[in-house]
Amino acid sequence: MKIAALSWLFLCILISPTLQARDVSVLVRDQEGAPLQDAVVTLRPVNGAATTAAAGTVAIMDQRGKIFVPRVLVVRPGTRVEFPNSDQIRHHVYSFSPPKPFELRLYSGAEIPSVTFDRPGVVSLGCNIHDWMQGYIYVTDDPLFALSSADGTSRFTDIAEGAYELHIWHPRLRGPYMGETHTLQVDTVTPARLDYTVELRSRQPAQQPPAADMDPAYGQRF
Repeated sequence: MKIAALSWLFLCILISPTLQARDVSVLVRDQEGAPLQDAVVTLRPVNGAATTAAAGTVAIMDQRGKIFVPRVLVVRPGTRVEFPNSDQIRHHVYSFSPPKPFELRLYSGAEIPSVTFDRPGVVSLGCNIHDWMQGYIYVTDDPLFALSSADGTSRFTDIAEGAYELHIWHPRLRGPYMGETHTLQVDTVTPARLDYTVELRSRQPAQQPPAADMDPAYGQRF
């Protein structure tokens, strides 16, 4: 009797459907068809099975060549972000964004201040001395996230089959505060690459120092 029960259990295991992991690439384009760099793509299972994503330890938002590097940083709630200054001048970093307003007054050299980002949301960064400096910290509790490269692609590996909410955000996105939401079914017929088109606000110049014909001493006194 016991042997028969074990045999039946083994047979059930053999014929039960097995969930497989998939690799998925997400290509994000703008309304003109151009690949979009620095687009945040996140995935959240819709069945509620996923636990809250654990916080990262430490992330880095540098200041180099009078710009923020990287321009967009994605972290989980509870992550401490360090703000080193790799320039030979001082910077004054701040944010007025509701998820994390803060201010790091003029500093340079070996000093590396840090800020802990504990609430989901978009935090816009600026420098009180160099107005063209713009950066963004996207804080998400979605368990899976990626940032698109220069070819507009974000890559996810070993994604369990199932239904997901897929969110797309970009600094120039014309849409909801935390980005567009799409539904995604990951299974055996899911394409290896998914294409999405988003609408951006009118084109803005990338963060960059003033043109060479401007006063070269500007900002050096700080």
